[in-house]
Amino acid sequence: MSTEPRRAAREGAALGLRTFVVDDPREAGEAIAGEIAALVAAAAAAGRGIALGLASGRTPICVYASLARRQREQGLDLSGLTTFNLDEYLGLGPEHPSSFQAWMRRVLFDHVDVPPANVHIPDGRVAAGHAAAACDEYERAIRAAGGIELQILGIGRNGHIAFNEPGSARDSRTRVVRLSEDTRRANRGDFPDGQEVPERAITMGIGTILEARRLRVLAFGAHKAEIVRRTLCDPIGPELPSTFLREHPDVELWSTESHRSPPLPAAESGGD
Repeated sequence: MSTEPRRAAREGAALGLRTFVVDDPREAGEAIAGEIAALVAAAAAAGRGIALGLASGRTPICVYASLARRQREQGLDLSGLTTFNLDEYLGLGPEHPSSFQAWMRRVLFDHVDVPPANVHIPDGRVAAGHAAAACDEYERAIRAAGGIELQILGIGRNGHIAFNEPGSARDSRTRVVRLSEDTRRANRGDFPDGQEVPERAITMGIGTILEARRLRVLAFGAHKAEIVRRTLCDPIGPELPSTFLREHPDVELWSTESHRSPPLPAAESGGD
């Protein structure tokens, strides 16, 4: 496997987005995990921790697998890391197998030494009358952690980032949203037969995401080829939330040239 990804020909200042092409998603996972490891080491040397923004779904598994391997084989110390996940289904508790909390434990937190107290994921069990206050508290926790140093993102097939569906405002903050039928249909395979995908979720807003100092966006497979093209070329606006990424000063988009990614075990599926 090549250790140096090839920069895509379509990279350019006019697009406002550095784009990298890899033959295998694991190349992107290694590169981004290496960047995270370097940030963690620099922060530790300065006597501080850093906050990392995480995404659920199939796409970022390559990053999480590399982080776990680096800790297992190289002694990477993540005990000073604070994490904030992008979103969670409303109505699902942390023990529900289709919740993002359970998914993150399976693919990352059961394999690394991030302290449980430093792990932040929106609480899907929050009562409707308390949801706005819980969302405001999530924003305060991010600020108290010094802001997010690096945010990992995927792109939904309708252009959503986190659960910011088409129509979401650029200045939106953490809030409860209604999921589109496109998103619910795409995620149906992550739920047991006969159980519907929740209609609502809690998500970081686009404004919250764009405040992270670095954005690393992953989009692999043939089913993402068209939305990658539109993200790079469509006018920036709420009709396609992923286009807002082009306004960020430090964003990278990683994709596969072949737009083919290997199948994942059923236990590791989920969202984008």
